[in-house]
Amino acid sequence: MQLFIKYPDGSNHIEKVEHAICVAQLLKDKQFLYPILACKINHTYQRLNTEIEEDSLVELFDLRNSYANMSYQKSLTLLYIKAVKDVVGKEAHIRIANSISKGIYTTIHQSKFTKEVLVEKITKRMQNLIAADLPILQVKKDRDAILHAMHKNELIDDEHRALSHAYDVREVFVTTLDDEQHLFDQYLLPSSGYLTKFDLHVYRKGIVLRFPQPSDPNVIPPFAEQNLLYEAFSEEKNWEKLTGVEEVNDLNRIVLSHDTKNLILLSEALHEKKIADIAHMIYEKEKRIVLIAGPSSSGKTSFAKRLCIQLQVLGLKTLYLGTDDYFVNRVDLAVGPDGKKDFEDLSAVDVNLFTKQMNALLAHEVVDLPEFNFLTGEKEYGKRIVQLDKNQIIVIEGIHGLNPKLTEGIKDSEKFKIYISPLTQLSIDRYHRIPTTDARMLRRLVRDYRTRGVSAEETIASWPSVRKGEEKNIFPYNDQADVFFNSQCIYELAVLKKYAEPLLKEISYESEQYGEAQRMLKFLEYFVEIQDDTSIANNSIIREFIGGSTIAS
Repeated sequence: MQLFIKYPDGSNHIEKVEHAICVAQLLKDKQFLYPILACKINHTYQRLNTEIEEDSLVELFDLRNSYANMSYQKSLTLLYIKAVKDVVGKEAHIRIANSISKGIYTTIHQSKFTKEVLVEKITKRMQNLIAADLPILQVKKDRDAILHAMHKNELIDDEHRALSHAYDVREVFVTTLDDEQHLFDQYLLPSSGYLTKFDLHVYRKGIVLRFPQPSDPNVIPPFAEQNLLYEAFSEEKNWEKLTGVEEVNDLNRIVLSHDTKNLILLSEALHEKKIADIAHMIYEKEKRIVLIAGPSSSGKTSFAKRLCIQLQVLGLKTLYLGTDDYFVNRVDLAVGPDGKKDFEDLSAVDVNLFTKQMNALLAHEVVDLPEFNFLTGEKEYGKRIVQLDKNQIIVIEGIHGLNPKLTEGIKDSEKFKIYISPLTQLSIDRYHRIPTTDARMLRRLVRDYRTRGVSAEETIASWPSVRKGEEKNIFPYNDQADVFFNSQCIYELAVLKKYAEPLLKEISYESEQYGEAQRMLKFLEYFVEIQDDTSIANNSIIREFIGGSTIAS
């Protein structure tokens, strides 16, 4: 039997074996920069303890791979739940909430210990479980078998509620760590012994479960306060209570009852009220330049234009700009260490020209604004010669909007900064959160295909590069914002399913992106599709992605 093995560093190796062999056995006596946590066999993700019985392509992944990263997080979450219940008791009510400060914010309702003592005890228990190297067992079962076990009270936890109306779910993994059993939709690590790096941090009313990041898999980054994001998640939690949707099952029941119109209208009304509130803040503070930034597929364009309308309601005229028009001419763009030109780095922006023109505008001078021609790679002039009116403010949207270096030559008293991202508290159940990055990738996948004819395969392939750019250029500066706008629509995944699912199904078995496409399809199975989306207003942020927007162009 011949195995073609691809290693995380990009090297390849052909290995011949006489008998069936477990993937984990292939790793013995081999040294890697970072521990191997996941694998693909013939483009399909498998567990590390999977046996190979025929000629195969075997790809190995460490924490820098998104699937391996998520496998680590979910395995660590299972270990955390087990340790909490060992410390507090089986009756402990735990919720795995949202990502914050390079970790996951969790809450535990108990009265035995202070948070500090609780963290100390849970940490010690997790360390003991890791040292014991307990196996994590996974058995694939179909939905009907799981629901039957539920009725027989063989599954005592409430996470099975997510399956009750998720009719597209075919099978999940019943996953067991010692006496703790839960449902998972992807492969976890073979045992607790893999989970050597973690940290627990008391934060506000909960505990943050922290772990290494893909940028440096050997280190847990320092804890950083993220007050703005914490407040945003608290606001989102309130929105979910208002809409009556906190878990996927709540959303599915509404969709099945054909009562989505009111949910959509309420969700959109919450957005409009928030945008109006932000406009009022800008008006009250007498700010003259508004900077908007956020990661890919946040809905920046729709938000910016809706904000302009709300500012006009308050009697303020607006000048809408994008930092893309301030790109340096392509021939002048510096080449990075990898020999490629980085179009997302701040060096790609003509900061001096930007600063000079913004200050000139604020001084009510006549300014010839550039327009960047992406075909020629050059700025063009003479098309937008403007002068600000007395009650006119500048609204600028771009990935570097929160980077202090972009606007360090402009008085802070003039600036109002907004961070935008679709942060969801909606979860599959109380143990399984929905990563924001998955929602954003689905948005981008649908829009790329609709507006540029880019296949889902291409979008998935480019996503790691997009995420790398965000980690460098956007996320480090979100604490610079004056306010956060959550662009998530509570109903959106049920809408995006209709558009994304066919595109994901087109990715063939031979594609390198097949495994990720299958993961996303499995995730979408939990949602009942909203087939009729005519109730979504034409200025909705979600229209920027599915089409029909009258403002995002």
